[in-house]
Amino acid sequence: MTPIPEDLPKMQYRFLGRSGLQVSAISLGGWLTYGGHVDDDYAHACLKAAYDSGINFFDCAEEYSGGDSERVIGKAIKRFGWKRNDIVVSTKIYWGQANGNNPVNNTGLSRKHIIEGVAASLSRLGLTYVDLIYAHRPDRSTPIEETVRAFNHVINSGQAFYWGTSEWLASEIETAWRVADRLGLIGPLMEQPQYNMLVRERVERDYVGLYREHGLGITSYSPLKAGILTGKYVEGVPEDSRLGKSGDEWVVGVRERTKGVEWRREMEVVKRLKPVAEKLGTDQAALALAWVLKNPNVSSAITGASRPEQVFMSVRALDLLPKLTAEVMEEIDKRFD
Repeated sequence: MTPIPEDLPKMQYRFLGRSGLQVSAISLGGWLTYGGHVDDDYAHACLKAAYDSGINFFDCAEEYSGGDSERVIGKAIKRFGWKRNDIVVSTKIYWGQANGNNPVNNTGLSRKHIIEGVAASLSRLGLTYVDLIYAHRPDRSTPIEETVRAFNHVINSGQAFYWGTSEWLASEIETAWRVADRLGLIGPLMEQPQYNMLVRERVERDYVGLYREHGLGITSYSPLKAGILTGKYVEGVPEDSRLGKSGDEWVVGVRERTKGVEWRREMEVVKRLKPVAEKLGTDQAALALAWVLKNPNVSSAITGASRPEQVFMSVRALDLLPKLTAEVMEEIDKRFD
């Protein structure tokens, strides 16, 4: 396994929204990597590097690689003998087609799929509970009361400690809270949205009332927006890169965008951010990640890694936080004008 650099900054921990649970400011997720194009040995090396760097929060979903992401993370926990109380594990329920032969009741947020999906996820992880369980997307075909009751059942049965949402509208989260309050049940503690310099509206505008009223915690994904904010695609998309060759539906969608006007506009913005990173003595990837972590409503930024070195690069973004003064943040915003 790769040794930890001696000069790596100390991990920071933040409370998950208005709860007593502390999660590492930087977390490691299995989307697009573990159980997919990264073999198990490399995946385990990344997970071990993360754990040794102080990362305690590991995220996956029933959908990722047809459940194999959960299996890889579960095997790592067992392989390295990590104490269950030392780590925070999350998974997400919505797309569970891999659970069975008929997708009809293996998708969505019905009581049936939530309860059966959680059981299947725990089996793949080799765990008796996850710390966090997310509704991976809103299910507008299922009554919200059914969904709220089902997630509370999961918590009451000891299979999860907290439940939350991913990519829900603010109004949908508020509705879930109204239902939970009316029934004397637990509402959604955390939301997992995409959040980065190029995608801001929900986190910075739509959810403002939820932070105040319900103590919503943000565990954001894609802080580099599929690598766009690293600057590596400014001159084009390399054919051998993940964006150039991945068959994942989300990545394919991003690849299609490279042909449009919006992509060219984003590349111009990324170019204008380079001098800011250089002035701070860092690279654009670290700048983008530190920018996400500067938001006090972000409990944890979920990162990906296919090599241990990428984990260490993410952790080094913590060194940059004190340098992101109000003046620097204002300068960054001006690059988007």
